[in-house]
This record gives sequence, C-alpha cells and structure tokens, in this order.
Amino acid sequence: MCLAMPMKIQKINGNTATGEAGGLTENIRVDFMKDLKPGDYVMVHAGFAIEKMTEQEALDNLKFMEELNNAL
Repeated sequence: MCLAMPMKIQKINGNTATGEAGGLTENIRVDFMKDLKPGDYVMVHAGFAIEKMTEQEALDNLKFMEELNNAL
C-alpha cells in the first residue's frame, strides 16, 4: 500500500524541490506542478508532488496521520 504525504516546499531547483514534513526533508519531483514557490504545501506520492494544498489541509492531514499512528 502506498500513501501520499503532505510536505512543505523549502526550496525549488528546476524540476526538483526540497520538501519537509515532521522534521524530515526529502528531494521530490515537481514536474506536474505549476506556480510552486517555497512555503507552498503539496501532496507527495512516490517522490512526486501531485497536488497543491492549503496550509490548513496539509496540517489537518498530518494531524490525522499522527492520530492514526498513535492508535496503532
């Protein structure tokens, strides 16, 4: 099973960006995204940003994932 993860864009270099979530950073591809800038939130799946999100959507999603993890 694969999960998508909300991440905050830290910096962008061409078609690659650095995303951050929960204190972890990862290089992600942003080929499918337009008009991204540092500070934007995106949903990341398999190393690719697939959808832009609002900050509230991302934070709600991360909170839910944390609650799910704690329940297990």
